[in-house]
Amino acid sequence: MLSIWGLPAFDDNYLWIVHNGKNAIAVDPGDAAVVSKALQEHGLQLRAILATHKHADHTGGIARLLAQSPVPVYGSQTDQIPGITHPVSDGERITIPELNLTLEVIAVPGHTLGHVAYYTASEQALFSGDTLFAGGCGRLFEGSAAQMRASLNKLAALPANTRVYCAHEYTLSNLRFAATAEPDNPQVAARLQHVQSLRAENKPSVPSLLADELATNPFLRSDQHGIVATLRRECGLPEQADADACFAALREWKNRF
Repeated sequence: MLSIWGLPAFDDNYLWIVHNGKNAIAVDPGDAAVVSKALQEHGLQLRAILATHKHADHTGGIARLLAQSPVPVYGSQTDQIPGITHPVSDGERITIPELNLTLEVIAVPGHTLGHVAYYTASEQALFSGDTLFAGGCGRLFEGSAAQMRASLNKLAALPANTRVYCAHEYTLSNLRFAATAEPDNPQVAARLQHVQSLRAENKPSVPSLLADELATNPFLRSDQHGIVATLRRECGLPEQADADACFAALREWKNRF
């Protein structure tokens, strides 16, 4: 198994490094200084950069890293990410030979129209960017609620033992919302208590297991009876609302939470 490190950056970002003790890739390197320091301290050679989407806290360090190490940069051409050398599309497979690592590209529009996630079966790992968070999902800056729901359904279909490496430490607030949206779910309450303990000790709450997301993340459960009932009570969701409408109401409520 390869090692995967989360490097804290900015207020609440995680920049991910995947390595084998010698060679490394960087996922969403928003801050080049943070990534460079980790590489230098551990004697790692950067071999590739993966970007999930175009926002600066995910891409801001690419140019500086390339000046230090001219490596392939993978990302969606739709998002027009500066420095991209290898545009990727849904279903494509990326191989990083120095790490003996293959990743599958999964198009997940919603947060941005060109957002992609990267999944590696060998490492049982998903780099979900700002699409699937621990306990939540990203805001809809460009895509529709229906697009985001379809994207999350794609990720939900991955093996339940997949570890989800999202890009932000939002878990505590996400689970507080989940507990409001689905108050009768004991697994939400237990997970919230666990994450409160982690954060009280300044420990990261990610990665999370996809199995836990399926059991507690309201955005993967927006059509469940308990959540629908809450949406009808709190948001005036119509009785005849379909699954997309339920998801849209949930996402809008979270924006105001």
